[in-house]
Amino acid sequence: MPKIPFPKRKVSNAVAARELAILERTYPQAVTALQYSNPFELLIAVILSAQCTDARVNMTTPTLFEKYPTPEKLAKAKQGDVERIIRSCGFFRMKSKNIINAARGLVEQHGGKVPPERELLEALTGVGRKTASVVMSVAFGEAAIAVDTHVFRVAHRLGLTLGKTPRAVEIDLQGIVPREKWRHAHHWLILHGRTICKAPVPLCAQCPVNAICPTPKIIARSSKGRGLASETAAPTRRPRRSY
Repeated sequence: MPKIPFPKRKVSNAVAARELAILERTYPQAVTALQYSNPFELLIAVILSAQCTDARVNMTTPTLFEKYPTPEKLAKAKQGDVERIIRSCGFFRMKSKNIINAARGLVEQHGGKVPPERELLEALTGVGRKTASVVMSVAFGEAAIAVDTHVFRVAHRLGLTLGKTPRAVEIDLQGIVPREKWRHAHHWLILHGRTICKAPVPLCAQCPVNAICPTPKIIARSSKGRGLASETAAPTRRPRRSY
């Protein structure tokens, strides 16, 4: 199946605001799918979630945190023991080393506490900008937008960005999302990407943003003669909507 191209132009700020308002109403309770009980557990879960599903991480972390419930205990763990627990999360050797070293950083530099500041978080082993943004926004309620694969894809399909990198996408989203909603907006985009705006083929006919999103028209043009599944096509008759 051919890859669906992203829109080549951004939508207007007015359309972007309408798209985001629809997503906010559609996913009012959207939160992280990762299960955690404190900032330390969230930090470790986010590190493990790289190139792994949240569902798989949630199957793994109960055993991990039962054995290593604190940064102090994880910091002293043997890498081989941690590898055996998190093996199913993928890249388990690198991730084991990262979470052990991140725990050591928390103990040695922050008294075993997870710092809320981006600079301090990104100084920990295995913590990049996205991970820091998740921890800042979810654990501490700070204004931050985390750009994962879902956010990157959905933001492009909605015409909110033309950014080539996650950081560029983040900057574009920060320019159109009110700051007080930054920590919520990426959850709307993530949930929309998981349920409707899927890769490789979005379920446009089921999408609440269908009427103003630029991607259904792109799919309609690219699908002629290619037999894309019918659920991806925009409906031929759309009811009038007032947003």
